[in-house]
Amino acid sequence: MGEPQLCELSVPGRHGLRYPAPDVPLSPLPEALLREDLPMPELSELDVVRHYTRLSQLNHSIDTGFYPLGSCTMKYNPKINEETARLPGFAALHPLQPVETAQGALVLMYNLQEWLKEIGGFAAVTLQPAAGAHGELTGVLIMRAYHHSRGDSQRDKILIPDSAHGTNPATSAMSGMRVVELKSDARGNVDLEALRLECDHTLAGLMLTNPNTLGLFDENVLEVIRLVHEAGGLVYGDGANMNALLGVVRPGDLGIDVLHYNLHKTFSTPHGGGGPGSGPVGVAAHLADFLPAPLVTILDPGDEDLPPLYGLVNPPKSIGRVKSFHGHFGMAVRAYTYIAMHGAEGLRRIAEHAVLNANYLKARLQDVYHVPYNRVCMHEFVAEGRWEDAPEVHALDIAKRLMDYKFHPPTNYFPLIVHEALMIEPTESESKETLDAFVDAMLKIAEEAHTQPELLKEAPHHTPIGRVDEVKAAKELVLCCGVSAND
Repeated sequence: MGEPQLCELSVPGRHGLRYPAPDVPLSPLPEALLREDLPMPELSELDVVRHYTRLSQLNHSIDTGFYPLGSCTMKYNPKINEETARLPGFAALHPLQPVETAQGALVLMYNLQEWLKEIGGFAAVTLQPAAGAHGELTGVLIMRAYHHSRGDSQRDKILIPDSAHGTNPATSAMSGMRVVELKSDARGNVDLEALRLECDHTLAGLMLTNPNTLGLFDENVLEVIRLVHEAGGLVYGDGANMNALLGVVRPGDLGIDVLHYNLHKTFSTPHGGGGPGSGPVGVAAHLADFLPAPLVTILDPGDEDLPPLYGLVNPPKSIGRVKSFHGHFGMAVRAYTYIAMHGAEGLRRIAEHAVLNANYLKARLQDVYHVPYNRVCMHEFVAEGRWEDAPEVHALDIAKRLMDYKFHPPTNYFPLIVHEALMIEPTESESKETLDAFVDAMLKIAEEAHTQPELLKEAPHHTPIGRVDEVKAAKELVLCCGVSAND
């Protein structure tokens, strides 16, 4: 049986708290809102606290275990980030306050814009987008607005490599663009011949995930960008994997025209579990006028007696607002703290350690798990979760068995160009001891796949809930009280 539901713990007449007698006249409840068929659980406060605490302890979390989710960068979030985001001077602000009363927040936003410009090599940055995919949508809208401003309304084609993030074609289509997929070559790069065939007068741009979802830096990136630019198109950089490039490569220096950052990945703010994201967008100088409004700027530089005055401005050709107020401000505070504490040298070490950890894992696993694009990787790599001499075992079985070894599974079945894909990203946060323990588990599972495949097919065995029918679970959600998770 699963964890008891609150209604199963209910005892008639039990209360969590008692209110004092009201000192104002009582008003009758609206008859239309009263329901006889909605019995509420009757519990003590202690029962409720213990119930939810038990549930929280059943969950895997980054504070208790390793999360090798490829392309998701599930790394440790320093607790000081949370402390700064909760400072009253930030948390208690209201976005409609006069700018004169919110100078601290505006200074932080301005400095974060400037830092992201420097990190990426761009001329301007907006903090508005609420997540990575939202940043992509913003970037494609900027590209479209740029072409339309030049009278190039026929440019409606976006090229997307098959090694890109899955949100790239979705955001392009939402922007009214035609999506054309580009195949990868044998080394995991954009196929240059396929690219050349698509570089015509309808080309609006290319969305390039680099490093891509194979964990590989495109060896021909400069040629890819040159071909797109020569055809009159723009290059969008999916910056979700910037943690592999920090302090080493600036996408703007390569010729990338527009790029989004995932503050909730590269710069450590909470990721997963429904937490808020943030996807600021950086652009080259020729796109700066099209950024969403408003941007934070210095309205008055001040003098020796008065500090600078920060405020908001609207770019002259802005695509308009893409998020209420100024984006997810709490995420900006967290990212600001993270960058400030690491500094330039620390950011570079993040990239170096992320790449080192990924290559260490790949080197230790590649003789047992086939790596189809086996060259030096960046922050992640993709292996196959299958063996010809163990045909009944699949990537999903490996993932489920990992849970018995107290590890969260890696990303499964993505990217689609790798059969039975296991997409593994250790991040820069993890120690060699943790990586070695993960490798030991993966090697043991590979042995079991050949000697005791039923262990994998029936896994997990030691978790609060065993293997479930995931397709059925998605189609028949159990959301009502009194139904256990195993029913």
